Amino acid sequence: MVAAIDDSRPIFLQIAEQIEDDIIEGRLPEESQVPSKNEFAAYHQINPATAAKGVNLLVDEGILYKKRGIGMFVATGARAVLVGKRQEQFYEQYVVSMLREAEKLGITKDQLTDMIRRGGETQ
Repeated sequence: MVAAIDDSRPIFLQIAEQIEDDIIEGRLPEESQVPSKNEFAAYHQINPATAAKGVNLLVDEGILYKKRGIGMFVATGARAVLVGKRQEQFYEQYVVSMLREAEKLGITKDQLTDMIRRGGETQ
């Protein structure tokens, strides 16, 4: 739990994304226990119901599951599902808009490929 809360977006979505990030980056391996809604609430100083809404969103998506009386756990296969979801979001959010802008500017596919390669070399 390291990310700060951003007032411009619903907090429950940020809680869900924070858990997703922790799963993708390996901080929450599959079958590991997720912090409780009360731990999220205390850490971020938010209402436990708000934290629960973020956790339950991931339960509804099959990313987390509940062990009665114990807590929430990361489902097997959750990381692969999340990576696929994020890759599709990346494509829609960045690649499609980049291609549209390139077309407006008359940038050819070869020029665009060269720009991407050049960008990769600087990192």
